[in-house]
Amino acid sequence: MKRTPRILALTGALMTGALVTGTLLVAPSALAAPGHGPQGNDKVLRGYAVDTWKSLAAMTDPATGLPADKLSGDLSVASENTSPTNIGGYLWSTVSARDLGIISKKEAYKRLKTTLKTLSTLERHEPSGMYYNWYSPLDGHKLVTWPDSGDPVDPFLSTVDNGWLAAAFRIVAEAEPRLERTADKLYDSMDFGFFHDLDARPGVGLNRGGFWVVPPAGCNVPGNYGDDGPDVYYTCHHYDTTVSEARIATYLGISKGEIPPEAYYGTLRTMPDQGCDYAWQEQKPTGVTREYLGVPVYEGVYQYRGMSLVPAWGGSMFEALMPDLFVPEAQWGPQSWGVNHPASVRAQVLHGLDEAQYGYWGFSPASDPFGEYAEYGVEGVGMSTDGYPSDRERTNVDAGYNGCREATNPTPTYGDGVVTPHASFLALAYDKKAVLANLANLKKDFASYGPGGFYDAIATQSGTVADRYLSLDQSMIMASIANNLLADRLKDYFVDRQFETAVRPLVAAQIFGSRLG
Repeated sequence: MKRTPRILALTGALMTGALVTGTLLVAPSALAAPGHGPQGNDKVLRGYAVDTWKSLAAMTDPATGLPADKLSGDLSVASENTSPTNIGGYLWSTVSARDLGIISKKEAYKRLKTTLKTLSTLERHEPSGMYYNWYSPLDGHKLVTWPDSGDPVDPFLSTVDNGWLAAAFRIVAEAEPRLERTADKLYDSMDFGFFHDLDARPGVGLNRGGFWVVPPAGCNVPGNYGDDGPDVYYTCHHYDTTVSEARIATYLGISKGEIPPEAYYGTLRTMPDQGCDYAWQEQKPTGVTREYLGVPVYEGVYQYRGMSLVPAWGGSMFEALMPDLFVPEAQWGPQSWGVNHPASVRAQVLHGLDEAQYGYWGFSPASDPFGEYAEYGVEGVGMSTDGYPSDRERTNVDAGYNGCREATNPTPTYGDGVVTPHASFLALAYDKKAVLANLANLKKDFASYGPGGFYDAIATQSGTVADRYLSLDQSMIMASIANNLLADRLKDYFVDRQFETAVRPLVAAQIFGSRLG
């Protein structure tokens, strides 16, 4: 694919001038980073990138160019598993490190070339060209047993994980012309139609979560949406919500002509407002029904502290904003993402500083300071009634559902709030001042910063820190900083004329019911 470079920078700070200040009942110190002007703030961000890159370099095997999934806080012990998302994140982080001047062009080229060479040899599902979910970073073999425990692994091919790797191929092909042919060949071999169930809903399709080549013990659906090779065994669930990190796969499939454009409107903003049929969702939505490309869409929104916004399933930052690292959603969709993204950020800030009174914010799935891994979010803006809490105690918010479900915990008392720095970095495009202040406070108030940058998560009441690094989270930090300091350069690498022609009109047409208040 031949790209046409363009500047896709989001202009006017996307309504962030009055995003938080003037509405929050919190101390000014929580919203400003005193002592730093614009140049000083950029220097701070670049310093974070320098250290974050150290962790990514340390967790990557020099022979294979494959990063580990996670790394100890002292940069000495890496896990023996990696995924397509981890590999994709390392690729765009390498491009980011080069463009930020952290590593040389020569080193970046060598690193990218090594990784692509290994990717060309990894075992894949040949009919679809998709990658399995777990490989050894040491030699690239597909994992069938878990390295630490020896427990069996059912080799799985994930829709969203392959989406992030494919996104990285697009970036490398544009950012490093000497590798364009190799990256494009890998990208072109991936068929996202294999994940897409055309009959998922009346008149419109949805992506499955992924598939197995061999049937697993649990729920599965035999089929073959690619009409090539033997049947595979799909997950029983679809990705059916709009504010989800999985939309990256839909964008890619549409741009390649492998998924119909109508699929963009097939996901749900909220569950429908149909009596008590969907009273299990977090709150009763409001909205109107519009039609796009013949697809009726209920443009439902939730209410949160004076705002209306389209919720994610769990109310986490990466569900809302990770695809926005590469697709200029807010610029292309001023009546949808252009309002919803700032509202999602504002909800996170309001929850951490005002509603829960943690003093800090930034909630997204991350390392568990008291265990391995956990999902965190702002539950009040998540569809799932019992999902993605913001604290260690897993405090459940339940304000009821008008006329259908009685409220059991409408005004909860929150406990040991768990924040993850990568969630703050994702918000840089929408409230840079609040992001820098939050990060500065986390660094100052906790032992939250190590040789590879911010540790993955902090429990703000007890001060317990998950002193390790996750490859995915570090790569989101690198991409966020590169976009902020380099005028959305990763978006510019990612988007070509074909992608823009296929996707931009779909994004531009939709109208969410979101408002900032």
